[in-house]
Amino acid sequence: QVQMVESGGGSVQAGGSLRLSCAASGYTYSSNFMAWFRQAPGKEREGVAAIKPPGRSTYYADSVKGRFTISRDNAKNTLYLQMNNLRPEDTAMYYCAASSRFFGSAGALLRGQYNFWGQGTQVTVSS
Repeated sequence: QVQMVESGGGSVQAGGSLRLSCAASGYTYSSNFMAWFRQAPGKEREGVAAIKPPGRSTYYADSVKGRFTISRDNAKNTLYLQMNNLRPEDTAMYYCAASSRFFGSAGALLRGQYNFWGQGTQVTVSS
């Protein structure tokens, strides 16, 4: 059984940084995509960043490019999201996601491609 647990959320002022972590137990698809999504109140869940071994190709939403960095430690089965220069519009519940399916880069930030999800960690950015 796959279990994914996020941590690292919190409240920061605009311009600050946070590092999210996601520990994935029971997940054995080391060559498949893992990703971070977020959902603000009243909005759809959106893909933020994704990563795929073995070359560790990364994909980002335009809104976070240059500010967020996704990384993955396969040995620890842990996914990370370093978030710098945070803005109030980054406020949301952040979810890590993983997939047992094999798909191409076009699906990297698409919610429907992922079938394992964490419970989320809240990020609040004040101005």
